[in-house]
Amino acid sequence: MATGNPADSGDLPSPGYAPTGLARRAAQALRFWRSDAPAPAPQPAVVSFAQLTERLKRYLSSGDIARVKEAFKVSDAAHLGQYRKSGEPYITHPIAVAELLADWKLDAAAIQAALLHDVLEDSGLSKQELVERFGPTVAELVDGVSKLDRLRFDSSEQQQAESFRKMLLAMARDVRVILIKLADRLHNVRTLDAMQPDKQRRIAKETLDIYAPIAHRLGLNALYRELQDQAFARLYPLRFHTLRKAVLAARGNRREVLGKMLDAVRKALGQAKLKAEVQGREKTIYGIYRKMEEKRLSFSEVLDIYGFRIIVGSRAECYLALGTLHALYKPVPGRFKDYIAIPKVNGYQSLHTTLIGPYGTPVEFQIRTREMNGVAESGVAAHWLYKEDDTSLSELQSRTHQWLQSLLEIQSQTGDSTELMENIKVDLFPDKVYVFTPKGRIVSLPRGATPVDFAYSIHTDVGNRCVAARINSEVQPLRTELRNGDVVEVVTGPVARPNPSWLAFVRTGRARAEIRHFLRTMKREESVGLGQQLLAQAALQLEFRLADVAPSRWDALVKGAQARDRDELLADIGLGRRLAAVVARQLMLPMGTEATDTVSEKSRAAFVQTAPVVIRGTEGMALSMANCCSPIPGDAIVGHMRRDQGLAVHQSDCQNAQRARKADPERWLDLQWGEETSGTFPVNLEVNAHNERGVLGRVAVAISEADSNILNVHVEDDGSELALIHFKVQVRDRQHLARVLRSLRRIKQVTKVARVRSGGKPADET
Repeated sequence: MATGNPADSGDLPSPGYAPTGLARRAAQALRFWRSDAPAPAPQPAVVSFAQLTERLKRYLSSGDIARVKEAFKVSDAAHLGQYRKSGEPYITHPIAVAELLADWKLDAAAIQAALLHDVLEDSGLSKQELVERFGPTVAELVDGVSKLDRLRFDSSEQQQAESFRKMLLAMARDVRVILIKLADRLHNVRTLDAMQPDKQRRIAKETLDIYAPIAHRLGLNALYRELQDQAFARLYPLRFHTLRKAVLAARGNRREVLGKMLDAVRKALGQAKLKAEVQGREKTIYGIYRKMEEKRLSFSEVLDIYGFRIIVGSRAECYLALGTLHALYKPVPGRFKDYIAIPKVNGYQSLHTTLIGPYGTPVEFQIRTREMNGVAESGVAAHWLYKEDDTSLSELQSRTHQWLQSLLEIQSQTGDSTELMENIKVDLFPDKVYVFTPKGRIVSLPRGATPVDFAYSIHTDVGNRCVAARINSEVQPLRTELRNGDVVEVVTGPVARPNPSWLAFVRTGRARAEIRHFLRTMKREESVGLGQQLLAQAALQLEFRLADVAPSRWDALVKGAQARDRDELLADIGLGRRLAAVVARQLMLPMGTEATDTVSEKSRAAFVQTAPVVIRGTEGMALSMANCCSPIPGDAIVGHMRRDQGLAVHQSDCQNAQRARKADPERWLDLQWGEETSGTFPVNLEVNAHNERGVLGRVAVAISEADSNILNVHVEDDGSELALIHFKVQVRDRQHLARVLRSLRRIKQVTKVARVRSGGKPADET
């Protein structure tokens, strides 16, 4: 505890400090205060195993403590001669981590794993040796926390992402893995001062991005708050100390108001015959900073720095206390939240209300039971802290289990470690919205989530076949942001599939991973089909059929190309990674003869003049229409094999296509439309019309009556008699386009209609 005037320190008044007059009465009134914003400073660590043992004796059996002692001996020997950057023996770190777990009353296996959590990285001890000495459970816990330092990766970011993937998978199997890791991270950030500034900032950023959100997601709020403040102090030291100084000054300025409210609240609760414990709470420094940044507020505009927490005996008493408070002070409209009836996704339960106190000062109150308070501070760790009351924690455990299982689902759909990390970060945002299914089930989603996120949270098939959504019985776009209390109904279609544009607005990691997985799978299947078609065309030009190629020749070609199988080779052709003409030539060559992508002028001419490839519009993502000329069925077309992007279709007279074909002819091939095509194709139109009231509506109606859909519209209005309207519409072919144009010409205000390319050059004058 600091000495001297407490207003100059980061601590609250100590019992030994006796100011006079009003200041003394206010200090006595606020001696109960529990600040959530301590000044980050190295915490006293347990530096001897004897002290840790005394803590463990409070809840572990003698047999468990004997096993913990054995783990300590192994860890002490493994770290002998090793020192931390601060100069302390390294063994003090695992002991301190074990101490934090002991505060949560974790079992002996977790304490053993905490003591051993660095031995796989820092000593020659193997996982198998841990299994033999301590059993598979402890070994799996240690292995789940350990990093992958011994493996080689392309970058430190990939190594970090792969380590994080491994930790998440282990955590999904056993939540104790992340509890050990979080305790490890907390002790590390408490003792960061000995590190170089750049390393301090790196660890602090990683803590804010990953570990603090995980702590919040698991309901470990006390740990979450300290991780945030410790990391913030290292990442932005000047901002931290400036805000901390302002908080201390504000604390002094508001003592009288808060002291009066405390007395009035205690008196009112007593008159209502409610046995309640009243605590003060203070917003964390990082919480204040984030609110100032997100809402662009000055410090003086952040009014909920201080508040009160009321702890009562039962759920019913929470609502009685709420009524008592609302009778005492006026509540602020729109600032009441009932997290008891609808708990947060991490199991948090409490009533929140903001009241206008003396002198017009708004003050937030939180009302909860003792069990709710335990869960609010310790989250999933409450499973060990409150074992005698498992029934009250069953919902929390179920929510945690569901989230951990969702991690497994996300990683199973995600091939790349860095992509997994991105998806998990998205899923860790603490702000949530709570929406309802038509049957009344509550679904929690990140703030900003859309009906697509909701659909994937129900089931993967619902998300994949989603075509529309009704929000509160009204049809809304799929990118609409959901709000608390919305009733969401998803409309599905039997042949619908995910749209790549969904990735621009979905917020949940599960939705993002499922969409990407589907698109990767579909793109491969479609690329294989297109590759098969291109290779068959090239083979016919060389006067042989693919069906006549011997299996041994195929096997030799696949092996020589270092592909996994024939489908991968065909997919590479469809994606433009290999030229169909070159692969066809390789299939013709005798065994052992090589052919490369470098072709002779004579062979090149033969390859370019292959029979046209037929396009039917059903090729999917392996084929795309070029934006520069927007070809539609009926246009003369050519194709460009773009590496990793498949086949791009251009109009034959497209200037971009003509220039590119001269520069790289072997990647171009002639195309023709099939006799029957399917789907719709975008076309750009320019409409010149008299600038009269309602003309845009008449044009839009004409397009709709011609059975065409408007994708985009833009009006150029310079105040003259004529306006230029740009449309992007969907048509099935040139005949359909002609009907659209005829429909537009019938409008008397329209003076000219033209189909244009994206650069504004006419494609067809009409």
